[in-house]
Amino acid sequence: MQKLVLASNNAGKVKEFQALLAPLNFEVITQGSLNISAAEEPHHTFVENALAKARHASAASGLPALADDSGICVHALDGRPGVHSARFAGEPANDAANNQKLIAELRSKTDRSAHYVCALVFVKSADDPQPLIVETQWHGVIVEEPKGTYGFGYDPHFYIPEQNKTAAELDPTEKNVISHRGQALRQLIQQLQTRA
Repeated sequence: MQKLVLASNNAGKVKEFQALLAPLNFEVITQGSLNISAAEEPHHTFVENALAKARHASAASGLPALADDSGICVHALDGRPGVHSARFAGEPANDAANNQKLIAELRSKTDRSAHYVCALVFVKSADDPQPLIVETQWHGVIVEEPKGTYGFGYDPHFYIPEQNKTAAELDPTEKNVISHRGQALRQLIQQLQTRA
């Protein structure tokens, strides 16, 4: 079983990745369990932030690392909150406050379309010259009333018309099949198998 450092301390993400990686013979270790501090995320794109996080975790652990940077882009808000999704309402990061701010900013808007983005980066080492990079999107609509008890972040307000449910109404298995993170991880797995 190969050890892999997951460059995240977000409990929701950790749970999703552990479930998605379980069949692949990876022992997923969180950076927090190794006392690795969170990386700086100064960049304006999801890919650059994910790459910075993966390199940081790999350098600190000496192990291969997997990092994602994800968030929600709302069309009527010119793509905001984007890379600032986790701290949209300020520090400390708070899902309830972020959702409240998002709904308030959309009150006067008619276009409620949005998409989640996931940039996923795998590095074999901190100086890997060929990191594996995948970026995916999951499209939906922001709804005012939250629904569902699963998920995290903006999931209770992210409605998927094809499912007739919010992301928070999808059980984890359903969500992992269609979500931005699930799509990205499946594509990354294909790349890993090709590279092997």
